[in-house]
Amino acid sequence: MFPQLNPIGPHTVDAATTLGGEELAVLQAVERRVLWLSTAIIDHANRVRPNPSGMKVGGHQASSASMTSIMTALWFHTLTAHDRVSVKPHASPVLHAINYLLGELAEDRLTTLRAFGGLQSYPSRTKDPDPVDYSTGSVGIGATAPLWGALARRYVEGQFGGAGTGRQYSLLGDAELDEGAIWEAVQDPMVSRLGEAVWVVDLNRQSLDRVVPGSAAERMRGMFTAAGWQVLTLKYGRLLDALFTRPGGEALRERLDAMSNLEFQRLLRCSADQLRVRLPGDGLDAHAIAGLVSSLDDVSLTTALRNLGGHDIGALVDAFGAVDDSRPTVILAYTVKGHGLPTEGHPQNHSSLLTADQMRELAESLDLDPARPWASFADGSQEAALCTAVARRLRRPARDAQPVPAIPADLGRPAPTGTGHTQQALGRTLLDLARRAPEAANRIVTVCPDVSSSTNLGGWINKVGVWSPHAGPDWFADDAETILHWREKPSGQHIELGIAETNLAGLLGELGAAGSRWGRPLLPIGVVYDPFVNRALEPWSFGIYAGGRSILVGTPSGVTLAPEGGAHQSITTPSLGIEQPGCVSYEPAFAIDTEWCLLSALSNLGRPEGSSAYLRLSTRPVDQAAAQVPRDPAARERRRRQVVAGAYRLHRTDDPVVTIAAMGALVPEALAAAQRLTALGHDADVVCVTSADLLFRAVQARQGSAQGPAWILDQVFPARRATPLVTVLDGHPHTLAFLGTVQNTPTTCLGVTHFGQSGSIEDVYRCHGIDTDSIVAAALDLVD
Repeated sequence: MFPQLNPIGPHTVDAATTLGGEELAVLQAVERRVLWLSTAIIDHANRVRPNPSGMKVGGHQASSASMTSIMTALWFHTLTAHDRVSVKPHASPVLHAINYLLGELAEDRLTTLRAFGGLQSYPSRTKDPDPVDYSTGSVGIGATAPLWGALARRYVEGQFGGAGTGRQYSLLGDAELDEGAIWEAVQDPMVSRLGEAVWVVDLNRQSLDRVVPGSAAERMRGMFTAAGWQVLTLKYGRLLDALFTRPGGEALRERLDAMSNLEFQRLLRCSADQLRVRLPGDGLDAHAIAGLVSSLDDVSLTTALRNLGGHDIGALVDAFGAVDDSRPTVILAYTVKGHGLPTEGHPQNHSSLLTADQMRELAESLDLDPARPWASFADGSQEAALCTAVARRLRRPARDAQPVPAIPADLGRPAPTGTGHTQQALGRTLLDLARRAPEAANRIVTVCPDVSSSTNLGGWINKVGVWSPHAGPDWFADDAETILHWREKPSGQHIELGIAETNLAGLLGELGAAGSRWGRPLLPIGVVYDPFVNRALEPWSFGIYAGGRSILVGTPSGVTLAPEGGAHQSITTPSLGIEQPGCVSYEPAFAIDTEWCLLSALSNLGRPEGSSAYLRLSTRPVDQAAAQVPRDPAARERRRRQVVAGAYRLHRTDDPVVTIAAMGALVPEALAAAQRLTALGHDADVVCVTSADLLFRAVQARQGSAQGPAWILDQVFPARRATPLVTVLDGHPHTLAFLGTVQNTPTTCLGVTHFGQSGSIEDVYRCHGIDTDSIVAAALDLVD
């Protein structure tokens, strides 16, 4: 059960706490109510609510219980309206319980955990009905989000104002520290400056399957310290600290310090009589410990063993007050998984559920009526007064939302001539936008994981500068051979992170959420090497889920990176753009197409119904005249609309017998194949696909299985010109395979299906069957 933190004999709770006895008692009463509510929310979802399918609903009563003390101390004593908190996924019922007590969640919502349209299984700022600062659920991603939220807040405040100050808290489980994303974030050079970042680790020493062997706390302390963090450790509560001052107390401390996680967890399952036998151990100091233990009554003994620092409200409040705001802080709070529940300390309690009898026993121990599970504190009580005061303190003022400046659809520059590639067009478009639409360009912030100079962002960085909270000297300003100038300043619009793509994607999500958080919308663009988009995909996808819109550019891409070999030749990324919710993907072939796609993506970021975007670019030099951009303004606009809708007819013949649909870097091969086919007496049209994603959506819309426009299919694949189809791209061939369903035509799909190797483009294209010869052969097989 959940005992009161009673004094042990003549020794009381350490008076050094900053809390008075009455205030502490009120907080402990709130803590017990939060424990009950969070447990009851899960119980109702699993045992009370009808479940016709019989499928497990789930929930994590034990994981929630280990967080109730931490979250009670944080919300009901420490938090301000300016602070933001990321709550560990399995503690979502605790968050909902707190929001209910603060009047932010209606009572009828408490019965909807994991129901359709109800409380989400894990905190969601876009789907939950009550206040949630950070969506969590993807282990390691939600925990690091406040770091990137802190950077985003600093950027917004410095550039536009209105973001204010405040701490950024992460509440995470100790098993979550096994995730590589955690340490990639902790060691990033930007993070060591973030004094507003405070992590609280629920160190319950249990994972899903087992009690964690060994002790990782010392290793964690060393790793955080080496990264420049303040480390505060709350191992024992004030009851145990008081015991340690008594005869035999120091021996007891040494015994507990040396004890394995497994042995400690086993002791939690022991009765008082069993503890008197097991706790002293068989060491030299066993007699002294036995003497101390024998002086305690049963309740005092079992209570003291559970009085770890993470369950001591006074110690937690003091720890929050000791945070050094000049550097990040981590509080290692020792806890018991399932604290206060009959399942506490059980090695398999991760997803276990209390029985009906156990729920009644819990209610009795907390002096609550199980028939009224959602009862609030009585009017006029100190607990009710505290809830009212906290709700008032945490109420956030409404913010005036600034609109996103209009993004031009076309910058109006003449179509490029000569040879160029789409990656070059990225940097050029950003510079042109800064000149022709400066208000819109001021909202752009680019982010790179140490690849700016190799992805054609140098000109943009030279123009806008590198963001830093403080201006720094450009030591190479007078070096004539230095082309890229690294001018750090608070007004800079480029943020450079270390090489970890997960950090970039996390920051993109938080920059993209600036509008919904602070009313200051940004237009974030992250640029990574396309072969590493998969590494960035999980945090980027989670950022989209959490409401953060951004543009991810993958460049250079595909086996077109021929000399780089198979390790750097991305294959699956074209289809990811089709499969990723909340995202529009583009893979343009020409510079003008890249401009139009990027402008459309930027415009889409600021729309209420908008989305994120993924652009897959290339460094393959292509003759830009092959784009055949119309000179007539109306015809040019028609082409632009087709480009941003997904495709256009690039080469048109009078009486085609076959159509080649090509995407991205393979368009030159498609055009060359069409010329050879015509010479062989088989006229071929060429369709330049700019977005397989949007074409697939159009197919679904025409079939009635999705909402959206389908006009592009009639313009690019009209029934009157239906022919057998060859699709080709520098990626997996299934990406464009659906195009054969537009007019139900015979289709051959060419693409990359296996790892490549180093070589020339000609050799590599031939190896994968995407060269001109292969396209011609595929077309002949369809028409002969």
